[in-house]
Amino acid sequence: MKKHSGYSTEELVNAIRSTIGINEAIQYLYTQHYKYLENYVLRNSGNEDDAADIIQESFLVFIKMVESDKFRQEAAIKSYLYSITKNLWITELRKRKSMAARQEVYSKQMDDLEVDVTLTIVQNESHHLILDLFSELGEKCKQILYNFYYENLSMKEILKLQNFSNEQVLRNKKHKCLKGLIEKIHSDPKVYTTIKNALQYVK
Repeated sequence: MKKHSGYSTEELVNAIRSTIGINEAIQYLYTQHYKYLENYVLRNSGNEDDAADIIQESFLVFIKMVESDKFRQEAAIKSYLYSITKNLWITELRKRKSMAARQEVYSKQMDDLEVDVTLTIVQNESHHLILDLFSELGEKCKQILYNFYYENLSMKEILKLQNFSNEQVLRNKKHKCLKGLIEKIHSDPKVYTTIKNALQYVK
């Protein structure tokens, strides 16, 4: 097992391809290039954990390139590692941006649906369907939503009927129940379509 303070490119490539010297070669790569690659990720919206994950993946990609004879030594190892890290991190940032965009669209749809559902309940459309959905949320949610939307009771009036410590706790429970109702509607395309169609006939 050959240990020394430095490797030539050829020595490093041979060490990675061998079963004897690969561990020392990988350690050398980390020692020589980690901070340089970490700085790139940190300067481009990443944190230390992001850098650790991306750099580890970069080294794995580089090692596979060496093992499969795809590393042609046409550029310095540092440049290869930088290029791999940059491409991986850009891909990750795009993925995160896409996920954030999808989450924003989903949140907007949920907000719009909450308005639609509330309007539908207030207008007493799809009466039996809504009551069935109330029941699926549990007796407590059923009573709160029925009292509020169908009997038009205030929070203070409902508080007298329900076993809650104060009005804020009741409001939180009502909000949670309504969210549960919306999620049920959102998860069932047929129910969602029925609710949306009912809105067309609200006068």
